Amino acid sequence: MSNDSSPLDAERIKRLLKTESEEINKHTRHFNAERYRAIEETGSETYELYRTEAREIKEDAIERLPDLIEQVSRAVRDNGGSVYVADDADDANDYVTDVVADEHADTIVKSKSMTTEEIDLNDALEACGVDVWETDLGEFVVQVADEAPSHIVGPSLHRSREDITELFEREFDTDEALDSAENLTAFAREYLGERIDEADIGITGANFVIAESGSIVLVTNEGNARKCASIPDTHVAVAGVEKIIPGISELRPFAELLSRASTGQDITQYLSILTPPVDTPPIDFEARGAINGGNIEASRDFHLVLIDNGRRQMRRDDDLRETLYCIRCGACANSCSNFQSVGGHAFGGETYTGGIATGWEAGVEGLDTAGEFNDLCTGCSRCVNACPVKIDIPWINTVVKDRINRGNDPGFEDLLVEGLSPDGEGGGVPLRKRLFGNFEAMAKLGSATAPVSNAVVTSFPVRWAMELVLGIDTRRNLPSFERETLRKWASKRRLQAQTEEPLRRVALYPDVYTNYVDVERGKAAVRVLESLGCSVEVPEVLGSGRAPLSQGMISTATEKAEQVTDALLPYVEEGYDVVVIEPSDVAMFRREYQKLLPPDQHKPLADGSYEVMEYVYGLLENGAKAETLTSGYGSEVAYHSHCQQRTLGLATYTETVLDLLDYDVMTSDVECCGMAGSFGYKTEYYDLSVDVGERLAEQFRSDATDRPVVASGISCVDQLDTLLADKPRHPVELLDPAQKN
Repeated sequence: MSNDSSPLDAERIKRLLKTESEEINKHTRHFNAERYRAIEETGSETYELYRTEAREIKEDAIERLPDLIEQVSRAVRDNGGSVYVADDADDANDYVTDVVADEHADTIVKSKSMTTEEIDLNDALEACGVDVWETDLGEFVVQVADEAPSHIVGPSLHRSREDITELFEREFDTDEALDSAENLTAFAREYLGERIDEADIGITGANFVIAESGSIVLVTNEGNARKCASIPDTHVAVAGVEKIIPGISELRPFAELLSRASTGQDITQYLSILTPPVDTPPIDFEARGAINGGNIEASRDFHLVLIDNGRRQMRRDDDLRETLYCIRCGACANSCSNFQSVGGHAFGGETYTGGIATGWEAGVEGLDTAGEFNDLCTGCSRCVNACPVKIDIPWINTVVKDRINRGNDPGFEDLLVEGLSPDGEGGGVPLRKRLFGNFEAMAKLGSATAPVSNAVVTSFPVRWAMELVLGIDTRRNLPSFERETLRKWASKRRLQAQTEEPLRRVALYPDVYTNYVDVERGKAAVRVLESLGCSVEVPEVLGSGRAPLSQGMISTATEKAEQVTDALLPYVEEGYDVVVIEPSDVAMFRREYQKLLPPDQHKPLADGSYEVMEYVYGLLENGAKAETLTSGYGSEVAYHSHCQQRTLGLATYTETVLDLLDYDVMTSDVECCGMAGSFGYKTEYYDLSVDVGERLAEQFRSDATDRPVVASGISCVDQLDTLLADKPRHPVELLDPAQKN
């Protein structure tokens, strides 16, 4: 994607953080905020209905894709146009260059099209000696700068207005200063308008292609695409086959969603539906006062080039198939904290950027290209609700990671761990991924040998070796294991007096971190639940599989999921509620287990599991006495919810419970802490992780001075512990009745 072909290492990330981050961050966060505003104004229920309808249309269209290709081909030919279905990039470029040769074209104007970027059409055309002009302002900027787009929707988002002024004044001989956005736009409009007037051929993409009529739909803010389609004598539209929808009646949900998801606009400036060859006659600019001198019979040509380039194989792939539902809005990029920091010149492949890029690049270019950047997806899931067609982008990324792992040849590292690794993966998984994926085994060993283990792993020689061999950054504090686990504490502890008929029976899930590292939040949760009238058991059960899943170790995660359900479903069947402290594990039970387990195992656990503050809220709403908990008495507190909590819509329960207990809560509007499990430990990503985390820490420093900070996720706690003066606690610890003593 980037002109910079160097590996995505720490130095390249540092360079992008220094050179492009400020503008990318400003624009993507603005788009993201505007998306929230647009959804609120539309009404979340109405917006969800559009999302559901759009998803269903896409599922149907991709299912019927061969028939729709035939239908649209007939329609375009009946209208007098030509259709070519290209197998790959070379095939498509050969067709277009043949059209150029037949038309004896010297100049071509283009509107923005990621599909033409994908097939490197400009390179093919320029190799034929043709002048090619990008007419979208952002595309024009990156064309002049000779660099690649950094965002699906905003190709030049990484550049400031001052950058562009300097670029244009260096490259063009202008009489007027280009020192404002208005002057830059006016210059580009006049300059590119002249190119459009002179062009022999106009090339556009298509946001949608309507099978029943052969119409193409162009969604733009500048009107340049419509001019490219209607002014030159020949119009070539290049689109992926996945852009086809059945009919005009299916367009509405996409028209309602695309601009809102993309930039937060209610609708774009131009939504053009053309059924070419359009009736608009070519304009003769030599004949003033009359369009084409009054000659309205001038012939016009239209070519629709539909691109396969791996898409039909993706359609047959159960996991990559969803990628074809993408409508290229860029919402997954705008909602991604890592993308907000480094942009598409890091978080992107040959063509596509942002979360969905992994699916596109894996399907079009191959796993090697996707593997160059897909570790930047941490699986936080913030893109899940942002996607207007409900694509499970984190799952696509996980699948691609898994395939990359399996595609690696076993190496020397595998010899080191053969027979020792507790996971179920084959050879080829990098040693660092095995380490993080098997964190549970390390935690168990570390706890059993604590405090010696803590002293050993924090010693300088060990930390140095860990950074050298495993790429674990020495600047990041490692977790400190507790000798007494939550389960040991719970089993030894004499249960507090219980009523004969507890309000509810709870199986408190001892996630890996709570059981071995942050035991205090587990103890607080037990005391809170008991004080509210629940009987609490802490069952013997393994980790949820979140750690191996985050490394793309799907087989291991599936084994964990099966063992967890074997352990917890008997509790559910006996009427226990499963209560979970760590939000990422609630998300496993509710979301990811759908992919790993059959419905008869997944659904009962998903339906019977609750995030701890969600559960406390339910107890209070159903008659439990809040007086048994520690009240805030108006004390101020700053709160940061976990990414997965926000995606599942659970953050509000914590806010409400704290409010009910008379805490004055300030909630962060920064959505991500940047830690993301193992991500923040890796040397190449440490600076990026801190850059993301600093946005959160800075809000607390400026808006929540002197307020103690609470955070729901253990990663958030670890990151804020690094960046703030005091270590945050879990919200349930504020409620702990033990604080009254």
